[in-house]
Order: sequence, then C-alpha cells, then structure tokens
Amino acid sequence: MTCPCDRVHPVVVPLACCWIALMGGSPPTVAAADDAAATRRVLTARAGTLDDRARPHPEINFVFEKDGKPQDVQHASVDTAVPPRGRLVVWLMGYNDALFQRLNAYGLHAVQPHYANGWFAVVKPTDRLARGLVRLEAASGRDVSPQVDIPFPDGMAERTRRFVEWLAQEHPEGKWSQFLAADGSGIDWSKVCVAGASHGATTAARFAQDVKVDRVVMLCGPRDQDQDWQAQESATPAERFFGFSHVLDGGWSGDHYCRSWELLGLARFGPIVDVDAAAPPYSNTRRLVSAADVGGDANRAHGAVTPGRASPQSPDGTPRYEPVWRYLFTHPVDAVGAEVPRDPDCRQDHPLGG
Repeated sequence: MTCPCDRVHPVVVPLACCWIALMGGSPPTVAAADDAAATRRVLTARAGTLDDRARPHPEINFVFEKDGKPQDVQHASVDTAVPPRGRLVVWLMGYNDALFQRLNAYGLHAVQPHYANGWFAVVKPTDRLARGLVRLEAASGRDVSPQVDIPFPDGMAERTRRFVEWLAQEHPEGKWSQFLAADGSGIDWSKVCVAGASHGATTAARFAQDVKVDRVVMLCGPRDQDQDWQAQESATPAERFFGFSHVLDGGWSGDHYCRSWELLGLARFGPIVDVDAAAPPYSNTRRLVSAADVGGDANRAHGAVTPGRASPQSPDGTPRYEPVWRYLFTHPVDAVGAEVPRDPDCRQDHPLGG
C-alpha cells in the first residue's frame, strides 16, 4: 500500500534568518539560498514588504510581528526537475516543508500566504452562517461579514497574488507567472488547489464555494459543525473536494467532518473508505479515513493526516499515508465513485457555539 516519496531534496535555509541574527529587525524581501546540487527551491518573503497597503489587525490576532519575531513570512517552493502539472497549491496553514516536498515531487508548485487565521478564538458565531462569512472575508478580502474588517489587500487572495507576482520576478525559471490571470486581475484560480488542515481546511472549503478552483484538499476538516454554509451552492463542483481524517480525531468522533462532507455533497461520489484496508484509487471516493495506531491520542490523531512527526509510519519506516497524500492532490477529478446514501449515524444537529 505504501511507497516512498518520488523526490525529496534538501530544504533550503532562508537568508532572512541570518539577517535577523546579524542585523536585527525585519529582513528585506529575499529569495532563499540555493543548494548547489538542488533543483528544488524554497523562497520566502514577508507579506508586509510586498505590498505597502498591507496592514496588521491585532484585534483578530492578525499581525506582522509577535514577541519580536516576524509572523508574516510567506513560503513558496517548486522543483524544476520534476515534470510540472501546471497547478498551484495554496496552503492555508503554517508552512510545512514535509508537505511541500511531496507537493513538489508530484510536479506541483506550492505557496503558503500570510492571511487572517487567528480570529477563531475571539470572533464567536452570531448565527449559522456567520463563521462562513468571516472565513470568506479572511480569504477574499471582500466585505461580507459584519464581525470583522479585513480590507482587500489583507485577504488571502490578494496576498497570494502579490506573492506570486514577486515569485515570477524573483524566480522566473519556476514559471510562476502561469498562475496569474491573463488580464492582470489576480490569481488564475482555475489552476489552483486550495488546501489546509483543520481551521485551514474549513476556510479552503468556504473560499472554494465562492470562487471556482481546480481542487480542494481538506485534511482533518472541515469543522464548523454548528454552521450551515457547507450546504450552500458552490462555485467549485463537489467532486473537486477531497477529505481525509483519522477516526480518533475529535472532529471525526464528534461528527464534525462527516457532517461537513455530507453537506458538501461528497456522498454522491463514493463511500467513506478506510485507507488502512484499501489501496488507491480508493473506489474513487472523496472521503477517506484511517484508524492507524496513534497511541490512542486524539490530539496526535488530529495532526496525523498531515505529513510530519505525528503521522504514523509503516513497518519499513516510510510514512503510512504516502499513497493517500498523492491521491488527494493528484487523483483525476473526473474519476468518481458511485453515489451512496447519507450516513444515518452522522449527527447533523449541533447547537450554535457547540
């Protein structure tokens, strides 16, 4: 069932770190240094230096610096030696190089923009659509929620555009310009996979309802179990949404994810498949789960489906979910499973705020 990652190159250390250590203060916008033998590039730039319109919003924990450390460093990576798929993954969580190495090995470009994702603890839902509107404003920069004020330059979409424009100039051999709309209006979202874990998976799904994208990958998500936005009409067709959870994750055991998956319409494309007992293409489904050993730790289970130390290993020492990650990010969107009934055991009625 498992296979090693195709190509994993050394991580490139950003020069910005050296600047902070030697000079103090904020580093200039720079590309990462190259490893002499590497074709994979990791580039970083601070959002606050790429756009002079960008502003922090401390009232919702959206800042440029905290405790003297930069918070707005954005990451991008590509491996120019791998045949490109012409797709960009926009990752809506903190930078994860283990994930980005795999994405690059699949022939995907990847970026991690700095956007408003710290509001969750301070902005409470006022009705059953409210959280979705906050997520949409954070992602799009459009004024759609009365609970927050996130201007267009500080939305994920515009920060991604500014970052990709910079990448196209700084690293032309990476062919980043292919992801910019021909009319200069922003990102060409038809070439984009929006992806995230937990909170980021939930925002990715909400954004894709509003903007048609190529694919959505939702690791340990979506949440928002007390919200109904998941059932709204979606600009992105439902077969382009892919989800993966561990069954010990509180979001799964609490019927958060199964509910969101059903409201998004994913039961039309196949059953929930246990990846521990199946192999790709997993009945061409859009809903994957695992019960692999995580020591009975629900917190570890939450992060287990994302590449990293929490993710379980196979007996040969390779990450157990290598084929799952490849499936989620590369499986043809027009290959779908057979429709199945909704799960009568998946709880649908979660109280507001619960």
